Amino acid sequence: MALSDLLYPDNPKRRQELIRLHQELLNCMSTNFRATNELAGVLNEHLGCTITHIQMRESSTVKENCDIIIQAMSEIQHQVQKIDSDMKEKLEPVLYQKLYDIKEPELEKIAIAHKVFSIVLGEATSTAGMVAIKLLGSNLITLTVSKLVSLLAQIGASVLGGISITILGLGIEMILHAILGAMERNQLLAAVRSYEKHLAEFKAASEKYQRAIHEVTSLVRQQVQ
Repeated sequence: MALSDLLYPDNPKRRQELIRLHQELLNCMSTNFRATNELAGVLNEHLGCTITHIQMRESSTVKENCDIIIQAMSEIQHQVQKIDSDMKEKLEPVLYQKLYDIKEPELEKIAIAHKVFSIVLGEATSTAGMVAIKLLGSNLITLTVSKLVSLLAQIGASVLGGISITILGLGIEMILHAILGAMERNQLLAAVRSYEKHLAEFKAASEKYQRAIHEVTSLVRQQVQ
């Protein structure tokens, strides 16, 4: 038994907890990558966007993968803002205000948005107006993207950021060495608490983000059927 384990008998349990938390973080990131690609696919197909699909890089660190998804989310934010700008530019002020008026019928808003995209794109899918209104009429995606970008930046800048995402295939001691680096074993508790804090916030924001995307993609699937 290591001397640190004699001095800190809870360390073995903390090691296992640290590994579990790291796996949860990676699983959550992986789901966000898939959800982001799903939303990008809808924007590309129906609204004429050209958002590049992203992929987790197993040979890279947590921070490097955070940066990849931050860039994609920032592009989605930019595209939503561009949709709003197109609407504002092409529509009379009264019609533009209707898009954000909660009292206006949804079908009328969709028809207005579809007309704009038919002009902008030359030809628009029957789903384009619905997708645009869903993105503009609810700030949920914009808010959840902003929150996730902030949390991903925090994770990337923290001690977690320098950890490779492939370490889970290694032995326990190698995993711990990769996670802790030069940290003393008595810092295990601090490392676990750091993971717990970041992960709790990240999971909550990720769930909201994924639900918001599911609302959009579900509508698209229903429309297609």
